[in-house]
Amino acid sequence: MTNEQTPSGALGEVRRVHEAYQSLKQEIGKVIVGQQQVIEELMIALFSGGHCLLVGVPGLAKTLLISTVAKALDLKFSRIQFTPDLMPSDITGTDILEEEAGTGKREFRFIKGPVFANVILADEINRTPPKTQSALLQAMQEHQVTAGGRTFDLELPFFVLATQNPIEQEGTYPLPEAQLDRFMFHINVDYPSEPEELEIVETTTSRLFEEPTVVLRAGDILQFQSLIKKVPISKHVLGYAIKLVRATRDGSIGQVKEYVSWGAGPRAGQHLILGSKVRAIMDGRPTPSCDDVRAIAHPVLRHRIVTNFNADADGISTDELIRLLLGEVKE
Repeated sequence: MTNEQTPSGALGEVRRVHEAYQSLKQEIGKVIVGQQQVIEELMIALFSGGHCLLVGVPGLAKTLLISTVAKALDLKFSRIQFTPDLMPSDITGTDILEEEAGTGKREFRFIKGPVFANVILADEINRTPPKTQSALLQAMQEHQVTAGGRTFDLELPFFVLATQNPIEQEGTYPLPEAQLDRFMFHINVDYPSEPEELEIVETTTSRLFEEPTVVLRAGDILQFQSLIKKVPISKHVLGYAIKLVRATRDGSIGQVKEYVSWGAGPRAGQHLILGSKVRAIMDGRPTPSCDDVRAIAHPVLRHRIVTNFNADADGISTDELIRLLLGEVKE
């Protein structure tokens, strides 16, 4: 951690993050059945200060999961339903003309939009045109909004958790690569197992949901995010993460070269390292290993690898290419 921090103090911080994560899982579990990997990846992104894109068919509780996380963290939650007629000002806010009752003086006042919250649920983000999608770009990258020639800071912590429906592609606008790269994780939300589905149907039709108890507040999350930057990482693990990212684009693996048009950039390496640190700390370990890098390789890389026509023709998915990379790239 820091030079001034004693080993016992550092281990105390690690233990605190580990305990907070266990408590969060317990509170989220009051409302959400299963989806343990999704919850873990979501928590890694939150503690890293990253944004998430959740992709899954309707009815898998993506929206409920995000609102439950916001409640357990006592953060201001805002939901934006993306539609084809949504305008950028509907997200960032707009100037309105106000008149003072006494003097009759008129002036513009900025009314903040729903982006001014801590947790933003961008529901079905691919249903709105690129002009409106790009309204989130500055907010996601710089934590600021510019409107009417003025710049407004967003309150920290700030997370954009966007959802996408993978089966209804009519009337959708694919996210540009520049915006996809702003998301730390692309999380696939899959169907529950049979026992989980049985429990979901039983609990949702026979009793009310329990409300999650607040586990952490905004100040705690910012403190954890600051702590993560101080977590030490070995050159060995750092080198492995960079080799993995570079292998997506340097042509060193024949099949990857055959099926990939564009590989992952440096931001992928940054997110692999940050995410590995958080995963280790959440697990109660003071430093990450190559196993942590491998564990988050799929959500970090799957939206940063652009496959070509050969991959489409042969039915090769991005996840299959990442599995190939993990098998070929040695520590």
